[in-house]
Amino acid sequence: MTTIYARVDSPLGELLLVGEVPGGSGAAGGAGVRLRSLSVPGQKGGAVVQDGWQHAPEAFTEITGQLEAYFTGRSTRFDVAFAQGVGTEFQRRVWEALESIPYGRTVSYGEVAAQVGASGAGVRAVGTAIGRNPLLVVRPCHRVIGADGALRGYAGGLERKKLLLGLEGAVG
Repeated sequence: MTTIYARVDSPLGELLLVGEVPGGSGAAGGAGVRLRSLSVPGQKGGAVVQDGWQHAPEAFTEITGQLEAYFTGRSTRFDVAFAQGVGTEFQRRVWEALESIPYGRTVSYGEVAAQVGASGAGVRAVGTAIGRNPLLVVRPCHRVIGADGALRGYAGGLERKKLLLGLEGAVG
């Protein structure tokens, strides 16, 4: 497995895309690329380019096009292959729940907890799992807000969360 990366400009700042390709080639056009991380500058727990990673922007053509369509309001969803084996089983359940939140809608941390079968103190664990989401934007953790409607916790910063929710028409 080869790790590849690219940097892409966006309204959130420069995005760092990290992916995996089987067999050690840079997968022209994105065929075979599995996205492992999408992070923003200064993101808590965000990816950092490592020695041995290959710079391969051409491999991210498909996801780059989808991001551009999202940021310009021409698309409301992503169709991206994700890397396997990232996160714990609980985190993956929470992240899967995030993927079911419709564009332009918000849900509370408690609603996500109920969806994954975590009650009471489980809401905190859900919040931690959401905070460790390695795929900002494409796995929409920005759509999770406090039970009181307040914007809470976003690894990319609350200003970016507000920008994304504004883009989707979920906040004014």
